[in-house]
Amino acid sequence: MPNIKLYTAKLSPPGRAVELTAKLLGLSVDIVPINLLAGDHRKDEFLKLNPQHTIPIIDDGGVIVRDSHAIIIYLVLKYGQDHSLYPDDPIIRAKVNAALHFDSGVLFSRLRFYFEPILYEGSSEVPQHKIDYMKKGYELLNDALVDDYMVGNTLTLADVSCIATIATMEEFFPMERSKYPALVAWIERLSHTLPEYEQLNQEGAVEFAEICETLRLKNAIKAK
Repeated sequence: MPNIKLYTAKLSPPGRAVELTAKLLGLSVDIVPINLLAGDHRKDEFLKLNPQHTIPIIDDGGVIVRDSHAIIIYLVLKYGQDHSLYPDDPIIRAKVNAALHFDSGVLFSRLRFYFEPILYEGSSEVPQHKIDYMKKGYELLNDALVDDYMVGNTLTLADVSCIATIATMEEFFPMERSKYPALVAWIERLSHTLPEYEQLNQEGAVEFAEICETLRLKNAIKAK
C-alpha cells in the first residue's frame, strides 16, 4: 500500500475533495493537519513543500503534488483500478477538465473572495456584491446540470471537486432551493453516492461556516 501524506484542513473544500477521492479509490492517506488560522501554512517546514503556502498537498513517497485538482487526477491515474473518475476518452476528459476549472476559477474563487478578508484581514463586512457573485455560481451550475452528474450520467472528479465547494457555499449562504431544482437533485444524489459523505465533506463545510461567522463577529467587536 502507498504511504501518502495529505497536508490539509477539515475546513478546506479542496482538501475535502482529495479525501473524498481517496475514499472512492480505497486509498488510505496519512492526514497531516494544517491549522490555517495559526499560520501553519506559512511556516518554514511547510513552505519547503509548497512555497505557494496553499493546501492541500500530498507527499507520495517523496513525490510532492500541489493543488487539489492536480492531486485528485494524479491519484486516479496512479492508483485507480480504472479511470472511470477521469475517463480516457478525450471528449469526456475535456468536459471533466472544464468542470474542474469551473470549480477553481468560478465557484471556489468566489467563496474565497468572501472568507479570506474575514480569516486573514480582520474584516467584519458582508458585502452584498460578493454574496450575489457567489450565488450566481448556483445559477451557473444549475443550468449546466442537464444529466445526473456534471459530465453525463457517471460520477467523475468534476462532481467530487465541485460538491466540496458547493456544500461549503451553501453553509455560508443557503440557496433558495426552489430556484435550482437540478442543483438540489445533484447535491442529494452525491450525498447518498459518495462514501462517508457527512464525515468527509458536510461536517467540514458546517464547521468552516461556523468558524468564519464567529470570527467575523469578533472582528466587528474589535473594530468598535
